[in-house]
Amino acid sequence: MPTIKEIADLAGVSRGTVDRVLNDRGSVDPYKKRRVLEIAKALNYTPNLAGKTLAIKKKQLKFGYILFGSTASNPFFLDVVDGIESRAAELSEYGVSVEIRYAVIGDPGLQVNLIDELVNLGIAGLVITPINHPLVIDRIKQLTDGGLPVVTANSDIPNSGRIAYVGSDYYKSGETAGGIMNLICGGSAKVGIIMGSPLVLCHSERVAGFLRRIKDEYTGIEVVGTEINHDDDIQSYLVTTRLLEAHPEINALFLVAAGVSGACRAVKDLDPERKIKVISYDTTVASCELINSGEIAVAITQEPFKQGAKPLDILLNYAGMGIEPDQEYYYTALGIKIKENL
Repeated sequence: MPTIKEIADLAGVSRGTVDRVLNDRGSVDPYKKRRVLEIAKALNYTPNLAGKTLAIKKKQLKFGYILFGSTASNPFFLDVVDGIESRAAELSEYGVSVEIRYAVIGDPGLQVNLIDELVNLGIAGLVITPINHPLVIDRIKQLTDGGLPVVTANSDIPNSGRIAYVGSDYYKSGETAGGIMNLICGGSAKVGIIMGSPLVLCHSERVAGFLRRIKDEYTGIEVVGTEINHDDDIQSYLVTTRLLEAHPEINALFLVAAGVSGACRAVKDLDPERKIKVISYDTTVASCELINSGEIAVAITQEPFKQGAKPLDILLNYAGMGIEPDQEYYYTALGIKIKENL
């Protein structure tokens, strides 16, 4: 176990400086602070847990967390909220509290208002599933320029000044969907796409990855139409019905986001023989039922619990101990679920 003295000797500073950096007590020259933290990380130094806990407790940190919609409108976020609440319960021992808010997926103005509401509560850091809109981007940049750490979760805005992103590699997940579509359709398909919103980067990235993959590798897969459902089951039913009626040649659907139940209900009404192959994301209770019934062929998963919990760890390290994230992207694992391995 390395000692504070060893870190001090390597960094060329006093033991008192190392103690102040590692326990976030008082101000330290930024260069010296960065040097100490780099050496401590390289040596795998872990500060005394009791001292670390006491130092963080004194700060009484409060973090804000903004998600899309609600757990009622998008059941995927039930598992994300489980991750948040589980980690928040653990962090409460450090005197940390977490405030959760829900934004409407197509209302960037509301999301900005929720950011301001949390900032006015005195949060020390923000986790957000951001709407990819100039209003939101500008507000996040204002926060990060002012020194407030922001972590994006589930969806990203890379050039906003946020310190890290936790979530799926959505372009890769779209490519994965393209490969799966080729497999389950035998290399030939007329595909309809139902996406949540072009304002959500994770949705547009999934579609981009899918389109690139089929263009480069699977030319027998053709997209004949795309509809937007705003992550809503009723809208999803309506737009899927419209798409299938306009394009009776469709024999496969790529469901990019939420609204899966509505889309599958439309398929069932118009295609009782189940000739249409469906690929979706995530294993909510409803999605699992649809996989078991054969209405969804394959679902791609993305570790929602981790998407809820990990950003709070990042903020605790940053705001509580001055430790910057060791990477920019914390990608969750892509899983493939079919009836046999649910």
